[in-house]
Amino acid sequence: MRHARLAITSGEPAGIGPDLIVQLAQQHWPMQWVVLGDPLLLVQRAEQLNLPLEILPYETDAPEHIAQPGQLHVLQIHLRQPTQPGLLNPANADYVIEMITRATQGCLDKEFSALITGPVHKGIINEAGLKFSGHTELLAELSQTKQVVMMLATPGLRVALATTHLPLAQVPKAITSSLLEKVMRITYQALEQDFAIEKPRLFVAGLNPHAGEDGHMGREEIDIIQPVIEQLQTEGMDIRGCYPADTLFTPNKLQQADAILAMYHDQGLPVLKHLGFGNAVNITLGLPFIRTSVDHGTALELAGTGKADTGSFHYAIQVAQEMLEAQRERA
Repeated sequence: MRHARLAITSGEPAGIGPDLIVQLAQQHWPMQWVVLGDPLLLVQRAEQLNLPLEILPYETDAPEHIAQPGQLHVLQIHLRQPTQPGLLNPANADYVIEMITRATQGCLDKEFSALITGPVHKGIINEAGLKFSGHTELLAELSQTKQVVMMLATPGLRVALATTHLPLAQVPKAITSSLLEKVMRITYQALEQDFAIEKPRLFVAGLNPHAGEDGHMGREEIDIIQPVIEQLQTEGMDIRGCYPADTLFTPNKLQQADAILAMYHDQGLPVLKHLGFGNAVNITLGLPFIRTSVDHGTALELAGTGKADTGSFHYAIQVAQEMLEAQRERA
């Protein structure tokens, strides 16, 4: 894709993020990558994987240049301490946050066309004393975006979440009319603009078993979720529900929907990951730029072994490219 410069953060340095980037750099890509990370780390990981790698320094004002297989443009950010595959070090937590922060600013400044993030380890970042609940929340904070939506997608299924990284006990109080209206609007608009779907169909899950069973197992569907759906339907949006989650993810329903809105993290994502693990992507909707990510963690035990599967990272780059193309077609 011409005139596109993608920022790619290499993630937790002890995990498989650097491995995946080195592996994917062995093929040709039709747009410029700019990898944020420590060049020495990438070179060391390439040596461990027995793969060729030439580091090309990234210059902000330089003309766009597409690297050849075996080359990487790297925006240099230094590790705080040397790292070994599989061994977490809280001293490098700030390095991870710096990568995300610099890439985000580059997207806001239009230096980069989109952001693809490698996997990070939330536990070690928090252990280092840095407040971090996930990429989604940090990117919203850095871009001063009041409301974002986490969506995971795999071929044949897109699942957006009304709430993300919350303890299950806190979910019912978080499901408010105001939140749902914002989430549904953002999701519906993204389906139109970012996925080039002319008349999207968004199906909404209920919160309770059997979608509350007419109020006998909870009233959130009657009092909160359904009224928001009906309000947006009057504006011409094809939003349907709310459906019992145990029957919503059936082939018949999925064939009719362009996306599913689940009420909480583990209501929708187990189904999606069962269907497409290793070939799924995490997308943050509502940001002023495109952001995609892998659907898996740091896989510390695989770092440096050459056994890490590049499928999800490859798909994250592919989806970012498709979203850019959809936006340009609508421009």
